[in-house]
Amino acid sequence: MTRMALVGDIGGTNARFALVAPGEFELQHIEALPTEDYPTLSDALRAYIEKIGCEAPKEACLAFACPTHQDEIKMTNNPWTLSKKAFKEEFELDTFKAINDFTAQALGLPHIGSDDLHQVGEGDAAEGYARLVMGPGTGLGVAGLAPSQRYWIPITGEGGHASFAPTDDIEIKLLQWFRERYDRVSVERILCGQGLLDLYTALAEFDGRTPTCTTPAEVTDAAKHGDAPARDAVLRFCRILGHAAGDVALTLGARGGVYLVGGVLPRFLDILDDSDFRIAFADKGRMGEYTAGIATWVVTAKWTGLLGAAEALYNEEVVA
Repeated sequence: MTRMALVGDIGGTNARFALVAPGEFELQHIEALPTEDYPTLSDALRAYIEKIGCEAPKEACLAFACPTHQDEIKMTNNPWTLSKKAFKEEFELDTFKAINDFTAQALGLPHIGSDDLHQVGEGDAAEGYARLVMGPGTGLGVAGLAPSQRYWIPITGEGGHASFAPTDDIEIKLLQWFRERYDRVSVERILCGQGLLDLYTALAEFDGRTPTCTTPAEVTDAAKHGDAPARDAVLRFCRILGHAAGDVALTLGARGGVYLVGGVLPRFLDILDDSDFRIAFADKGRMGEYTAGIATWVVTAKWTGLLGAAEALYNEEVVA
């Protein structure tokens, strides 16, 4: 009987695990374990193996919401740390790959269906060209995916930490507001959950209003129920995201399409559709026609990262 391989998507809040048959992409025994319930990743993995009653895997690929290029991995949004070498030895793994979570998101794209994509605006995906993956969540993840003769090649980076570039007078005021609080202002500083709340607070202050929302979820809920200040903040968030996504699409040459992932955008797809996202995405002067022709989607699939880890496990272009 074929021994199953382990795939995982390790975030700040949850550690998601699943099993796959080697070389296949049907996820089995999917579980999401709260990271706060386990002192270490090893504890969480042992709990998973015990819960589903499987034989200990010999092959594994885990995606982490942090840089993974060194032996020591330090999670950004939870206290877990591990040595890749020691982890492989502890679980007696023949194969172990540790990749960035947005590398996994990118590699998962070829394995999701059209039903898991919500297209925003017009545009097409050209065959044989790079794809761009962006996702506002706790931070702003950015990755690319390039085609080759045999495998998809992930392009791992930290594009969320590029500098925020204002595009109108309101955003110039926003830049100053954010600088007073955070010094340097990256695009991630705005395009994340906390950034949405900060946008809401700043815009309320500009208009002489007293902000009432205290969490990002409250902002999105208020926006969906017609609260004008909250809706203004979400619309501005979408506009800034459009400009940023267009910039990276130009940089990468992402004529294969732009895929927006993460848990933030699916909460307000209707507002995104009505926003200036696509106008901002195409607002690139002489290159406006170029970006206007690129399709943009929100990915609504739940387990894209796990599928990407399954792809990475046997993808020879992924060295980890």
